[in-house]
Amino acid sequence: MSRKFIRFVSVLLVLSLALGSGFALIQAQDEPIKIGLSFSDFATERWKNEEVLMRQLLEDLGYEVISQEANHDVVLQNNQIDNMVTQGVQAIIVIPEDGDAVSTAVDNAAEAGVYILSYDRLIKSPNIAAYLSFNNVEVGRQQALGVLSALDIDGGEWTAENPVRLVKLGGSPTDNNAILFRQGQDEILEPYVEEGIIEVVADQWVDNWDATNALRIMENILTAQNNEIDAVVASNDGTALGALQALSAQGLAGVVPISGQDATADGVNSIVRGELTVSILKDIRDLSPLAVELIDSLVQGEEIPELEEYTMAELTNDETVEGTVMAYFLPVYQVNADNAYELVVESFFQSYDDVYRDIPEDERPPVPEEMEAESEG
Repeated sequence: MSRKFIRFVSVLLVLSLALGSGFALIQAQDEPIKIGLSFSDFATERWKNEEVLMRQLLEDLGYEVISQEANHDVVLQNNQIDNMVTQGVQAIIVIPEDGDAVSTAVDNAAEAGVYILSYDRLIKSPNIAAYLSFNNVEVGRQQALGVLSALDIDGGEWTAENPVRLVKLGGSPTDNNAILFRQGQDEILEPYVEEGIIEVVADQWVDNWDATNALRIMENILTAQNNEIDAVVASNDGTALGALQALSAQGLAGVVPISGQDATADGVNSIVRGELTVSILKDIRDLSPLAVELIDSLVQGEEIPELEEYTMAELTNDETVEGTVMAYFLPVYQVNADNAYELVVESFFQSYDDVYRDIPEDERPPVPEEMEAESEG
């Protein structure tokens, strides 16, 4: 963990204490307040990292943390949330496997007086205390823009007579974020589709965001299309890297532009190797501390002026969904070969060695000065 990040977390904690957080109150009690962490899975790279960070921040504030992972099992996640309520938690941060299915346990928890923070993925219940995420529609816009930029979509090569043959790989259909990513993607793609400049030759969703599923799907698409694919808009790094295995087998990796998301170590390494075209940086180092700060404020009964009210209809892109929730959204950033070093490495989001592994030393940029100083220290 970098010094810069440690300083960032320390400042947050000091500010929280200065503003009268519940730390002193918690320590004064005989028993610490219990907070639950409910994760859909740990197969996705980022979730375990965020579990470790949130646990540390909550424990530093004096809370007792009960953390569980559902391994993509919606019934198990509901049971785990019910069990946390039975154990006396006052709040739960939930990363839902299925935003619809988990609402049963969430509604029961809210009725029992437990604060529910819907983390990154939306729980489709107006009974959640708050929803904290990134601007997920903008994620989709940036994915599509990155792919179209790589194609030089407005450069004259692509016409109604010679359209881009494009594949859409959506995320898990049970994840509301996947719907919002698609909304943003389509905002960018649809005008070209309507003009006939883009032809969508395949449109599929990838269960559980699983790279193996994406590999199989892309193999089938390539077979059906005789490998005549010009671009792929995939919704995260895992699915993109799975699809890239299929593209690589046909000599198309680095030829067919493809998008991802999360700026994972593997994803950014693929970018600097010239395979993955673009990923979207959602800086979880901002999201996890904010989640802890929100939970602390909720438990202590403090107002949270940063939250804004949104309708469920606009958050789900479904006009039939009723109710409103309080939410806060963080910005996102497009990562490509031109800015990966600055956005991902120099910011210490991913390590230099992970991003540039297998890249010859004479083709690597210099190690950031602060990183060199830390290694020497």
